[in-house]
Amino acid sequence: MPTPLPSLPPLPTVTRLASVTVVRHGESEANVRYRRAVGTGDVAVPEGRAEDTALTRLGEEQAAAFGRWLAGAGVEAGPELVVCSPYVRARRTWELAAGEFGERAVPPVVVEERVRDRENGVFALHSPPAWRAADPEEWARRERSEEWTYRPPGGESLADVALRVRGLLGDLDAVAAGRRVLIVAHDAVALAVAYVLEGIGAPVPDRPQVANASVSTWHNEGGRLVPGVWNSTGHL
Repeated sequence: MPTPLPSLPPLPTVTRLASVTVVRHGESEANVRYRRAVGTGDVAVPEGRAEDTALTRLGEEQAAAFGRWLAGAGVEAGPELVVCSPYVRARRTWELAAGEFGERAVPPVVVEERVRDRENGVFALHSPPAWRAADPEEWARRERSEEWTYRPPGGESLADVALRVRGLLGDLDAVAAGRRVLIVAHDAVALAVAYVLEGIGAPVPDRPQVANASVSTWHNEGGRLVPGVWNSTGHL
């Protein structure tokens, strides 16, 4: 076993963004199917594309509740730019949230591919039981691998997601300096943002919970974005 190298604490990312908030989309039909399959062992794989998965009624209620909370934040605290995943569940989450703003101005929104969900390649829409049944050898490889670096055939690892999110945050620093940014996306994106903002040398996240419609925040202190809340659901 090699002797661990002594290492500095993470070197924080320097940025001019005023704040970053990430909200995960509301509960989706895929979330419900996933939980049911894990509980029952169902190996059925639904037709369609992962990016077209809709919100459930609960997910729509969560999105509206998030919007009411956001609208109450006040002009000096609310987002000045929204970056939204192209996936239906994320776009619908923002649409419903923005509908709660009433007479308050809705911030501009840009739909950005780099905050799409993690791609599972040939195993898109597969629950764990379905994945294991479809390809036991690949499932065993996944089980042996580190979660952060495992890449399914045709898909992405969490490290891949962090790479594209890192590029996006750098671009936002250039085009949205001084602004408060809201990202409407997915659990993998929230993890990637947390990892990138912790800085160079940050430990790999241990896959903490990111609940549907939960909010995670970072605010600028002396040129670096420091964490505020993680996975907060008090607004729901």
